[in-house]
Amino acid sequence: MSEWQKNKLGNTGNVITGKTPSKDNPKDWGNEVLFITPSDYKNYRKKAYSSIRMLSRVGIERQKNRLLPPSSVLVTCIGSDMGKSVVNSSPCITNQQINAIIPDLSVVNADYLYYLTIDLYDIFRRKGGDGTAVPILNKSDFEKIDILLPRIPEQKAIADVLSSLDNKIDLLHRQNKTLESIAESLFRQWFIEEAQDEWADGTIADLIEFNPHRKLSKGAIAPYLEMASLNNSTFNPDDWYDRAFSSGTKFINRDTLLARITPCLENGKTAYVTFLDKNQVGWGSTEYIVMRPKGELHPFFAYALARNTDFRAYAEGCLAGSSGRQRVEIQHLENYVIKIPSPDIVSEFNSLAGSITAKLHSNFLQLRTLEKLRDTLLPKLMSGEVRVDA
Repeated sequence: MSEWQKNKLGNTGNVITGKTPSKDNPKDWGNEVLFITPSDYKNYRKKAYSSIRMLSRVGIERQKNRLLPPSSVLVTCIGSDMGKSVVNSSPCITNQQINAIIPDLSVVNADYLYYLTIDLYDIFRRKGGDGTAVPILNKSDFEKIDILLPRIPEQKAIADVLSSLDNKIDLLHRQNKTLESIAESLFRQWFIEEAQDEWADGTIADLIEFNPHRKLSKGAIAPYLEMASLNNSTFNPDDWYDRAFSSGTKFINRDTLLARITPCLENGKTAYVTFLDKNQVGWGSTEYIVMRPKGELHPFFAYALARNTDFRAYAEGCLAGSSGRQRVEIQHLENYVIKIPSPDIVSEFNSLAGSITAKLHSNFLQLRTLEKLRDTLLPKLMSGEVRVDA
């Protein structure tokens, strides 16, 4: 550690705070360059590949001094997402909630800088007033944060170890996303677009049981899944933890959870449960609807249905209640019209779903192991407790 040098975060590169185009300049918006805000971070892991909105050439020219080259490190410094970091994969501009660092490669390895900001997460939140109504870490205080830097060869060696884990994690995530997309496409093709005329007319209540009975004793310690941990793009939730059961929705492995409240429904929060032990019952928000196929249908049918755009549009059309607290009632969902598939199609889907869910779960277990290893190693490597050969 003696060769690690004290420094300031602001000395690792050029720090740039973003800015949102004025509403008086609508021509600033287009499709030329990413305009990244904290709202986009939910779609990222390490790398930022896309954004909800983009800027035009006019918008780029107006903010050319804020244009960030690839491999800049973007740190959220205002709001509930305080301290979250990503690396942009292509040129971008950010809003004012983000301080970005264009790394000075004579001082810091770009990947190492990303992992350094991950390690500084708690410090960012503390200096930004974590727990206040609107946490804010201004540019000046951001730049003054104390850091320790090893020599660049050791920085690179540390970053290579962590990047190798993140690359494998990203590959597994992309594999699962592809598998889910295949299942969702085939579901749409087989059960919606190419439903046979001779199939019986029905509703989803003929195929799906909603909120099936699950038993969990009051006060029993069981896995608890928060709404915030449901993912909007893939089957596995981000995290869960043990908690004494009080009152909530109960579920078992291979149940599908659908968020029924706004804005979680519109945001796509959905899960296919695979993280419980055998015969274990989990629980969570009362704002979940549990879905389980009836009869011979594979349980993944409910998840593929819950991800289907037509079904989601129908569910959103069923939202009712006061503004901001609207919910979907099960009796409305049950009226979703669908053809009752023939036994041969059910058999074919079940075979496909069985192979897909086995691979999804295998990847999921690998992801949990790799993420735990990365999260354990990161603070040890960044503090010098564990050293790597440069």
